[in-house]
Amino acid sequence: MSEDVTQTIEEDDWAAAMAEQAVPAGQAKPAPEIFKELSGTPPGSGMASDIDFILDIPVLLTVELGRTKIAIKNLLQLAQGSVVELDGMAGEPMDVLVNGCLIAQGEVVVVNDKFGVRLTDIITPAERIKKLNK
Repeated sequence: MSEDVTQTIEEDDWAAAMAEQAVPAGQAKPAPEIFKELSGTPPGSGMASDIDFILDIPVLLTVELGRTKIAIKNLLQLAQGSVVELDGMAGEPMDVLVNGCLIAQGEVVVVNDKFGVRLTDIITPAERIKKLNK
């Protein structure tokens, strides 16, 4: 199959998948009602049982020491033992991100020869929304 035909078929598959997902506005149920139906709890029994539905969903937690921009020619020159300067300062709190979104800051700890992070400041939902709007 040629590349153009393959691309057209893939686009049609994506279009079909997106059409399946589309629900007319009058038929959509509010999210809390859907969670109550799926969890089997009676309406008005509280949010705790609704949240149980999502507790096992895995997320990517990242602790970031710092960042830097580097030219490709300098990147290619890196070897074992090379030092890359980051924008983070020694002793400065590290950013803790979940799926790329800042949720907290913390400090490095070592427990039984393993690194960990002690959370020192948790970002409030209001602060997260404020950062998204910037």
